[in-house]
Amino acid sequence: MDTNQLATELRSVIALLHKTLRRQAGVTQDYSLTEIETIGFLSRQKSMLPTELASATRITTQSMSQILKKLEENEIIIRTPSEQDKRKVYISLSVHGRKFIEKYRMIRDEWLNHEIETRLSAKEKEALMRAVPILHKLINTNQS
Repeated sequence: MDTNQLATELRSVIALLHKTLRRQAGVTQDYSLTEIETIGFLSRQKSMLPTELASATRITTQSMSQILKKLEENEIIIRTPSEQDKRKVYISLSVHGRKFIEKYRMIRDEWLNHEIETRLSAKEKEALMRAVPILHKLINTNQS
């Protein structure tokens, strides 16, 4: 398999795994992929400005405004005015939002753990363990 084929296969299988994990968590019907991505960014940051979230998710600030409205109505986020500049409002996860993301991750991890344990041989598990650091290298090169 040449590098082009490898890249195509890798992208395809990662996308399918991502969709499957999302489906297993059962939030597909409640939140869009961009809404879940927004919640994920907020789970990794203490707080972010709406413009930062829009940029991170590659959508317009107007679209992000709609997402934040829905997340606020569902008590997933809280808005906190900046102490330095009252025109700015920081977005962070609420207690409910943090519990939501923890549950979402736990469900996905449990499903993936079960699939690994029941579908893969010891050699396949070992190969997968060796692949994880390599995949991290691909991610880190794009964040530089």
